[in-house]
Amino acid sequence: MQPVLERLPIKSEESFVVKYFDYRYYPTPWHFHPEYELVLVTASTGQRFIGDNIRTFRENDLALIGPNLPHLYKNGAEYYQPKSKLRAQSIVVHFLEHSFGDDFLLLPEARRLKSLLSRSARGLDILGKTNESVRKKMFELCALKGFPRMLKLLDILQELSESRDYRHISNEPVKGVNAVESSRMNEVFDFVFNNYQREIRLEEVASLTNLAVNSFSRFFSQRTRKTFTSFLNEVRLGQATKLLINQDKSVSEVCFACGFNNLSNFNRQFKKVYKVSPLVFRQEYWKKVMK
Repeated sequence: MQPVLERLPIKSEESFVVKYFDYRYYPTPWHFHPEYELVLVTASTGQRFIGDNIRTFRENDLALIGPNLPHLYKNGAEYYQPKSKLRAQSIVVHFLEHSFGDDFLLLPEARRLKSLLSRSARGLDILGKTNESVRKKMFELCALKGFPRMLKLLDILQELSESRDYRHISNEPVKGVNAVESSRMNEVFDFVFNNYQREIRLEEVASLTNLAVNSFSRFFSQRTRKTFTSFLNEVRLGQATKLLINQDKSVSEVCFACGFNNLSNFNRQFKKVYKVSPLVFRQEYWKKVMK
């Protein structure tokens, strides 16, 4: 799906952007930009699409996203209800390599930082103790201005560059390409999120893009490195994890609520992605919570 090119405005006295966002739900579509993005979810849940990866996100999710790597944070249906009091909040930092000076990354002291930025081409999930430490510094960053703010960002990047508390997000680097199809492919995203609970036929989705089924399948696979069916299953499984955590539905009820019409297929697909059965996933989650 073709992403939209999107840029955060930068002030004349700034070399990089720091924003604290507070929305009813995240409004940004599938998009990309030439800046590196460090994003911390401070309040929100949903599904996150970065490159060719789909996973559930929640509060404290922290990622470093490389230049032109397409991404989307999509909240669950409950955030779109008219009377919802839920909030989608995040701290977002956008910066370029020359934000610190044209030759900064050529310095020997910047060797690890240069390696970090190279690794971010696939996106990096920041985990463990590093996640906890950097989260605190991200809030501090929001309160700073001028040179102290730049020093704080460099402090964050230095910590990330020296840490092993990370995992790659996208299986391969994916480059965003802006095109006319961007808006209609975002319509496909919205359609899937609004209708994943029921059977969705490929012909139905292809019609949204005014493409024949074969053309749409080829178009979708070339841009996401997965079939539409795989994409739809991953969206459904992401929603399933949220329902399993809430514990108010049986595994069978979760299966059908997320658009699967066969319990054995649901179990098989879930285990393929999460390496455990839905029931074990629920049990292991609550063991961690109750510790």
